[in-house]
Amino acid sequence: MEVSSAIRTKRAVREFAPTPLPVQLVSQILNAGRRAQSSKNTQPWQFIAIQDRPTLERLSKLGTYANHLAGAPLGVALVTPDPGQRWSILFDAGQAAAYLQLAAWDLGIGSCLATIYDLEAARALLGFPSEMVCHVAISFGYPADAGVLQEPPRSGGRKVLENIVHFEHWRHA
Repeated sequence: MEVSSAIRTKRAVREFAPTPLPVQLVSQILNAGRRAQSSKNTQPWQFIAIQDRPTLERLSKLGTYANHLAGAPLGVALVTPDPGQRWSILFDAGQAAAYLQLAAWDLGIGSCLATIYDLEAARALLGFPSEMVCHVAISFGYPADAGVLQEPPRSGGRKVLENIVHFEHWRHA
């Protein structure tokens, strides 16, 4: 799949088939995240790949809309230094998340972001150090409805380009 096609067709998948993901594909997804660009090449992320069902179920309770983690064959927690240190940490983590998700989509694997609100419970569950935080986890798996991979993009789901792009200076509508 070409990158432009993946970007155009990628959608959030929250319901997964119970099929485990092959180790090789998990590695490809994680390696794509590792390859993401970052400010000054700091690569401020660490990934915790989670396949243990009870751990995924507990993690799914740490965010208001994180239920999809419980049914995923794979969850990836993005762990970073505190983004209060510099705003680019969140930007860099977002790029890693996008690379992870686009690589998965290319492999026929769906995904969805989950915001983690209870940072201390996440730390207790996943064991990451006190100087790190986990604000996001991503669920991955084959879609329960495989047809979602072939559906064309929905019309009207995105703002038109002319309404969000300003050339040279801000244009008032």
